[in-house]
Amino acid sequence: MKIMKNMLKRNYKALVLLLLLAFASCSFTTKTFSDPDKDKLLVQVITFVLQQGHFDPIAMDDEFSKELFSNFLESLDPTKRYFYESDYKDFEKFKTTIDDQLKVSDITFFNITHERLMQRISEAKGIYREVLSEPFDYSKEEVFDTDYENSAFAKNKKELKERWKQQLKFSALSYYDDIYTEEKQKKEKDASYVMKTESQIEKEAREATLKSMDIFFNDNLEDFKREDWFATYIDAIVGEFDPHTYYLAPKNKEDFDERMSGKLEGIGAQLQKRMDYIKIIGLISGGPAWRSKELEVEDVILKVKQENEEFPVDIVGMRINDAIKYIKGPKDTKVTLTIKKVDGTIKDVTLVRDVIEINETYAKASVVKKDGVKFGVINLPSFYVDFEDYKKLNAAADVKRQIENLKAEGMEGLILDLRDNGGGSLPTVVDMAGLFIKDGPIVQVRSTGEPKEVLRDRDKSITWDGPLVILVNELSASASEIMAAAMQDYKRAIIIGSKQTYGKGTVQNVLNLNNLVRNNASGDLGALALTTQKYYRISGGSVQLEGVKSDVKVPDKFSFIEVGEKDKSNALPWDEIDSADYATWDNYFDYEETIKKSNERMTKNKQLKLIEDNAKWVKSQIDETVYPLNYSKYKEKLTLNDEESKRFDEMTKYQTNLTFESPAYEKELFNDDITSLKEKRDRWHLTLSQDVYIEEALNVLQDLKISYNIKKIATVKE
Repeated sequence: MKIMKNMLKRNYKALVLLLLLAFASCSFTTKTFSDPDKDKLLVQVITFVLQQGHFDPIAMDDEFSKELFSNFLESLDPTKRYFYESDYKDFEKFKTTIDDQLKVSDITFFNITHERLMQRISEAKGIYREVLSEPFDYSKEEVFDTDYENSAFAKNKKELKERWKQQLKFSALSYYDDIYTEEKQKKEKDASYVMKTESQIEKEAREATLKSMDIFFNDNLEDFKREDWFATYIDAIVGEFDPHTYYLAPKNKEDFDERMSGKLEGIGAQLQKRMDYIKIIGLISGGPAWRSKELEVEDVILKVKQENEEFPVDIVGMRINDAIKYIKGPKDTKVTLTIKKVDGTIKDVTLVRDVIEINETYAKASVVKKDGVKFGVINLPSFYVDFEDYKKLNAAADVKRQIENLKAEGMEGLILDLRDNGGGSLPTVVDMAGLFIKDGPIVQVRSTGEPKEVLRDRDKSITWDGPLVILVNELSASASEIMAAAMQDYKRAIIIGSKQTYGKGTVQNVLNLNNLVRNNASGDLGALALTTQKYYRISGGSVQLEGVKSDVKVPDKFSFIEVGEKDKSNALPWDEIDSADYATWDNYFDYEETIKKSNERMTKNKQLKLIEDNAKWVKSQIDETVYPLNYSKYKEKLTLNDEESKRFDEMTKYQTNLTFESPAYEKELFNDDITSLKEKRDRWHLTLSQDVYIEEALNVLQDLKISYNIKKIATVKE
């Protein structure tokens, strides 16, 4: 399962690597596809699969055509710096007929828009070079609005040139500030240093911007072939059905070999393109980005500079695959990223690339002693599995192993940390939930026109029957939500976290489109990630849109940001089915009283209040889209943001006075450590010791343990 639609767009093997899709099946009636034109053949196959295999296929009618028209044009020109208003009017005659074209495998709309886009891109080269040949006046009172959605297309070349001028001036302004700041620092260190003049700085900033634009157009756009643009069109078509159905263009052999080797060289960040920006959507534990403590999910990468280069390359607007080529690189080489933080502040972060071991994304455990009692923490980044050999590798078996190791340490309560866990294998989450109950249903799955299927734990053994807390946040999705929902419905665990989890209640199947074409001579057609099922809690409700609501609700940095399924425009609706037959956990734990005590503590917690205030401030920064192009006011705004952000510095200084350690078996590995395992664990343990959510989870485990003893004694007396 996937957390977001584009997370690994056009990268089939990355899906296998990160194991974010559930096992599912998708069957189709026998049909022969034989169009010799590859593009038309692909349209024929795609439209058939969508109508026959999607969980809730939408009608390909005029309304569908209008939505596709708008979304595809937005994907081609999100900043409205290529097409004119006259181009839009030319395209508009197809607004309600694209559906009719698709039904007969007609690609006229794509051909016309593609041909016009190639023409406009060619013209844009002359425009940006002309703009950057003249100095920018940073004393003028001008502003630049980064919200392109509500802006109109330019009426003529004069308007378009002015739009380019504003965008390029804004881009050059950040270079200008970098150079000016560096010059100022040199002067502060050496009073005799002669600073560059404002005109020299302006010229260098423009030259750096020109270099970035040349790289973007010459190295990236020119490498983007017609088949790549057509893949964008196909992805726009399938994306109308729901946020998690998307097209995967034919695989890249180099990427396949690298990922299948089990490791890759880079910074250890998962990236996604949103509009014109490359965002960080995940950090691989133990990787350079994670170790730096300077990068976070939702940070935007604006520029990339290699260690042997004077100026960085602007990657705004760049294809994600091309941006990645600049970001990743050989082990021990340095790369400097210019990052725009969620709160709007901009900073440079220098990282030393390293080999990213995939096993760092597997379950890991820690032991902590609180008031003389030992507790365990298991961090699970995803519900991973080896699709070729389930017994060889799966998260459920690893978590079971970690529980046994923690029990050997004398663990009396367990925290299962599913924060930022985007999901994974459906069978794996069923097996994992079974570690905590005797047996019974875990999740219900429904396909269109089929009776519901109840997936059950049939193993009567219980690996852990003690106090259990599960941590979640807004990025806990899919399999994480199944796990949390099942444990909540059984009253087996207390869920601590955000108001609700991500809210993705759908299951995808990756379908190789080549398997549907007999004697295919047209070349690789790629694959389709297709939503084929919905899953439901054993209590009957879906987690779609609503997610899992925590028992103890606490604010975090995503509390006011639109990151969930409910914020997607074409997400499938919430619904419910009949409850499965199950009985709640038979135990002596007093969940209601424990939850009440936790909520009382949380309302008085100063760290959480600070986190909530920060989340509100971050939201206000995101909503701000207008920036001054006057350098003095631009600098004033940056300084103000920096000053405002300083009041939240206390969040990073929080300490719990708790000491976390590796289990004994892992400590033995430190003696023969060639993978820096001890260093990675030390960093993780330090993070845990500063984690207010972990601290409260331990308080809850203590309360559960006390309530267990009290209720058990009272029951025995009765």
